[in-house]
Amino acid sequence: MKSNLASMTSVVRIFHFIVLGSVLLFSGCAHFAGQPMEVLSYVGKSTSHQNLFVFVRGLGGSHRSFAEEGLVEATWQRGIDFDMMAPDSHFAYYSERTLIERLRQDVILPAKKKGYRKIWLVGPSMGGLGSLLYVREHPEDIAGIYLISPFLGDDKIIDEINEQGGLRHWKPGDYSADKDWQRMLWHWIKLEVVEQNTPPIYLGYGNDDMYVKAQRLLATALEESHISRLDGKHDYATFKALWLNFLERDVYLNP
Repeated sequence: MKSNLASMTSVVRIFHFIVLGSVLLFSGCAHFAGQPMEVLSYVGKSTSHQNLFVFVRGLGGSHRSFAEEGLVEATWQRGIDFDMMAPDSHFAYYSERTLIERLRQDVILPAKKKGYRKIWLVGPSMGGLGSLLYVREHPEDIAGIYLISPFLGDDKIIDEINEQGGLRHWKPGDYSADKDWQRMLWHWIKLEVVEQNTPPIYLGYGNDDMYVKAQRLLATALEESHISRLDGKHDYATFKALWLNFLERDVYLNP
């Protein structure tokens, strides 16, 4: 599947409004949250098989897009000692609230049993949200995460946080985590990410990304050395450029 910025942008915006409306079923979506989750594996011949990147897909494209768009090959071309997996973590797993459990049971725990000692989550767009939600529940499983142009909620809560002086000064108030996932997510970022109580979190985004306001807010919770910015939009061309930038930094090799 080739990248198509127009169609991808449309699909992501559909996701944006569906989530904000608390609709549980994705209209027109033919996917169901199957058990176990389908997983594609890319095992290198020259790797130690102890290090693993897990690509958590976005809403546009599919779990096959990481290979089709060249992210898998680009990793191997650099001789990086990591195998890769790409679970089909599509929207139904979010709407049915089984994403974290299925990622853990179908991907992370089996990987550990196979001998992988260092596991990184790599999440573009919706997959960035999924990666954060996973680390919120199971930080002990993950060596680090790389968020690529993540979707982190709508402008309303971002504006609220900014108007109160940023994450350190923001008061989330009373809320139900089941009914307000955005407030829950940003409250956790305020409590844990700002204080660096999580596995290392790296962030990359394009300056013209449709969700750049939220990405810039998240950047205030991270060390500047953990952030990559470049000219680009919310598309696979930008995702790939950000991935190549991350691979050149070698931060994933740190213990």
